[in-house]
Amino acid sequence: MSSVLDVVLSSAFLAAVLRVATPYLLAAIGGLVAERAGISNIALEGQMLSAACTGALVAGHSGSVAAGALGGVAVATLLGLLLAALRLELGADAIIAGIGLNLLASGGTAYAVYTLLGDKGGTSGLRSGTLPTVPLPGIDDIPVVGDVLSGQNVITWLAFLATPFVAWLFHRTRFGFHLRAVGEMPDAAASVGIAVRRVQYAGLALSGALAGLAGVFLSMGYVSFFVRDMTAGRGFIALAAVFLGGLRPWGVFLAALGFGAAEALAVQLGTLDVPPQLVSTIPYAMTLAALALYAWRRKRRGAKEVAPVSL
Repeated sequence: MSSVLDVVLSSAFLAAVLRVATPYLLAAIGGLVAERAGISNIALEGQMLSAACTGALVAGHSGSVAAGALGGVAVATLLGLLLAALRLELGADAIIAGIGLNLLASGGTAYAVYTLLGDKGGTSGLRSGTLPTVPLPGIDDIPVVGDVLSGQNVITWLAFLATPFVAWLFHRTRFGFHLRAVGEMPDAAASVGIAVRRVQYAGLALSGALAGLAGVFLSMGYVSFFVRDMTAGRGFIALAAVFLGGLRPWGVFLAALGFGAAEALAVQLGTLDVPPQLVSTIPYAMTLAALALYAWRRKRRGAKEVAPVSL
């Protein structure tokens, strides 16, 4: 027990939490934007996977990590627009369309890697490079704080800036007001002149871009290569964080950070004398527990709303 506490209370663990939470946070904030636009982005997993694959391939062949990152984000954004088109233009169910895009991304990335590199597993033989880290002068020498904050990847910092940015976008900009209005009452929004479809397209594009950053981080920040299906369900866990956070930016931030802490704990416990089968279930067990808590809170809130008023 003491060895577990030593791991949890170490600065290395806290730094790992920030690093591991990065893809969860970006994908969850992206999912929140889509939910606020009135379309559930079930394709977060596929968008992350496509961005991770594209980023590694483009960076490896071009020699530019910036080009790889931009390429990955662009592909994920296009998938967001495709989901919007399937839902808005063809009337497809958003859940079914999202699942279809996830399956397309899983098979498409494996096919692309095999076609270009002749490898069925990933891009480990391709030197794609990694995105830069950000040192913090003046903080490096501070005990614990310097070890936790300094040297984090640039996308990690973008992930933690995404929450205040989206909160500002929702509550301080015209587009944010339109986005929330469209998501809550599209007919009423259309009646006052808001271009509902245009706003939803923009919301799904932004959602895809954020998920794309999460995917790029996995293959060019977390590690320096792409592995088949390397997202490993993170997109679905991020979607759970959206609802656990009550569809609010800071609530989603805390939920995503919690899921990141669970995965970081699983990674750290893997170095101890703990059965690996038990360790690998920690993030998924926490997801199920969080969803159960969310369902219980929602049921309790509904019971309060319909409770009879005593005279």
